[in-house]
Amino acid sequence: MEIIKVAVPALIVYFTIDRLLRYFFAQQLRLQSAEGRDKSKDATLPLRLQAYERLSLFCERIDLPNLLMRVRPEGLNVKEYRLTLLLAIQQEYEHNITQQVYVSSPLWEIIKFSRDDTVHLINHATGQISGMEEGRKLAETIFNLLAQRGGTAQEKALEAIKKEAALLFG
Repeated sequence: MEIIKVAVPALIVYFTIDRLLRYFFAQQLRLQSAEGRDKSKDATLPLRLQAYERLSLFCERIDLPNLLMRVRPEGLNVKEYRLTLLLAIQQEYEHNITQQVYVSSPLWEIIKFSRDDTVHLINHATGQISGMEEGRKLAETIFNLLAQRGGTAQEKALEAIKKEAALLFG
């Protein structure tokens, strides 16, 4: 009977302390994991912002009015100028392809669509004229198609980039 008088309170104390320590350590683990996530977010925030900046620049550089001003058609026929434009777009894309790691999948799909839309418009314009004409004629045809269309896919992509970047701060 004496052993029971000592053992029962000792067991109650043991299980109480065990439960409190388990709860304490679980709380500490949750706190450390939350701190780790916060540190991770702090470390990736500059990289994500840089990705948004670079993708914005990509969209600006492949936007057809900007691209046509930067890549001049002097001395090239339509076929050569088309290839030069497509090569410039591909180089820009390859230069920025790693940025997809830092942005959402839907945004990356929008970026790819804007690139594909630009390529499609160049190919469509090329199909409307003879390949042996001067490259200047291709540039004029592209400008005419853009005027008929009203807007570019890059404008929509830039808007999507701005919205996703704003989510980082909202």
